[in-house]
Amino acid sequence: MKVLVAVKRVVDYNVKVRPKSDNTDVDLANVKMSINPFCEIAVEEAVRLKEKGVATEIVAVSVGPQQAQEQLRTALALGADRAILVTTDNDLEPLAIAKCLKAVCDSESPDIILMGKQAIDGDNNQTGQMLAALAGFGQATFASEISIDAGKATVIREVDGGLQTVALNLPALVTADLRLNEPRYASLPNIMKAKKKPLDMSTPADLGVDIANRVTLLGVELPAERQAGIKVEDVATLVDKLKNEAKVIS
Repeated sequence: MKVLVAVKRVVDYNVKVRPKSDNTDVDLANVKMSINPFCEIAVEEAVRLKEKGVATEIVAVSVGPQQAQEQLRTALALGADRAILVTTDNDLEPLAIAKCLKAVCDSESPDIILMGKQAIDGDNNQTGQMLAALAGFGQATFASEISIDAGKATVIREVDGGLQTVALNLPALVTADLRLNEPRYASLPNIMKAKKKPLDMSTPADLGVDIANRVTLLGVELPAERQAGIKVEDVATLVDKLKNEAKVIS
């Protein structure tokens, strides 16, 4: 069984994001970049499936700049067998990324696609669902447990009311939630081995994909700083301030 895992290059979650001086975009100069944490969970799940003897090959795929090779090498060090990078310097929207991944799926014919439920930069939570629709695959989002047997995937997913169990015929797409697993650290020997694993490169044009943006970014700015709170003497004063100053009650 072939597993395709999508990974995204994002600003490391420990970095405090700041806008550019002209507020046109996020400042990425000299900023540490990493695999999106949810994508890393998806990679770990693929590796665990291979360790169980369920998966036979893991292909890591990323759509982004040349520097995304670093994140793909990390995925290879974690256990992926080979990697594919669709190179572009454009800041792609979820639909364009889904189209690129769909083109890769057409050539790779994976049995299951694993990816993070969302990226911590755009926070869109759209690419997985769009890719499943484009590919015609069944989908299970926000997965907290995955099991595969006899050509079917059983997924426990997190929903507002608790947990939901769904069964999918393969091929299928699953997006990983936070509690699916805890990713391992890449060992030094595996990091060295990853340098020799194959990494193929192409472009959206090679795949025949239109990556034109449908949304225009108008600006980026930090949220307004919260004002300091105050203490009130009694409930009557609190109600008065909520009613007449904050105007949150009537």
